[in-house]
Amino acid sequence: MSASLSPSGPAPSSPATEQVADDQVQAVRAFNRFYTRKLGVLDQQLLKSPFSLSEARVLYELAHGGKETGGEQSAKEIGIALGLDPGYLSRIVQNFDESGLIARKPLATDRRQYQLSLTAKGRQAFAKLERVTQEDVAAMLRPLPDDDRRRLTGSMQTIERLLGLPRTPAPRATLRDPRPGDMGWVVQSHGALYASEYGFDSGFEALVAEIVSKYMTSYDPSRERCWIADIEGRPVGSVFLVKGSDDVAKLRLLLLDPAARGQGLGQRLVAECVSFAQACGYRRMTLWTQSILVAARKIYQDAGFKLIATEPHRSFGQNLVGETWERDL
Repeated sequence: MSASLSPSGPAPSSPATEQVADDQVQAVRAFNRFYTRKLGVLDQQLLKSPFSLSEARVLYELAHGGKETGGEQSAKEIGIALGLDPGYLSRIVQNFDESGLIARKPLATDRRQYQLSLTAKGRQAFAKLERVTQEDVAAMLRPLPDDDRRRLTGSMQTIERLLGLPRTPAPRATLRDPRPGDMGWVVQSHGALYASEYGFDSGFEALVAEIVSKYMTSYDPSRERCWIADIEGRPVGSVFLVKGSDDVAKLRLLLLDPAARGQGLGQRLVAECVSFAQACGYRRMTLWTQSILVAARKIYQDAGFKLIATEPHRSFGQNLVGETWERDL
């Protein structure tokens, strides 16, 4: 079994030259329309509060920003942080001031700029908004099963990560032997990732624990190996090569942390398995995976594996199609 992996291809194009497919643009726009309606902000009222979405964001920034200045921030700083038009922000600040929600104090370095902070009334208004927001979002999530809630919030975190701060090249991973604690990480990471991304139940984690336990208790260093992918001292991936028979080696438990995808690490892990199996004198390699793991299947195909059998099955709380892949050595 292997996790969902992002296959690596040619070096990525420059953002300025890379073409974006129309269906991708339409998918993002459709999601924006859907989620905006879901949050109830089309009428400019955020979650039944008296504040518009922009006003709520300014309140949040005043409540949580400016920690180093005792909770005070200038209007300019807030505008930059939220990307708000200065004129629009000025009207929000004026309304807050007239409502007694904020206090304004001229900056000593520039009398045209004001240091803003919430008054007691402002803090009370924000606390009520925060409570209503928590309750309304909880009400939106409550009808979903726990596995679906984890998948939803995991997807949201992925969106935030991909569209957040400009990405810098990730440090290159090193492949190493397992250390104390790594086997526990393999089991936990498989269980958590498959539950989040595919809705697998605890039966899958139990299977991984069984595979890991068997490897640890009957490990043959001359014919078996585990590699842990490591980035700056933190495990981010794994793969196992275990003995199936004198002639056949099994590739098992290929996994990558989402933060480590997209840099060819899956290909490196599989290549290590192939090289080691050849050195050990195996004549063939085999693996079992699922049809839904599209990216991982691409890695296997690129490494010379061929799909030889499929079988529908009900496992881990899901209807799946198991696949057996093999390659000669």
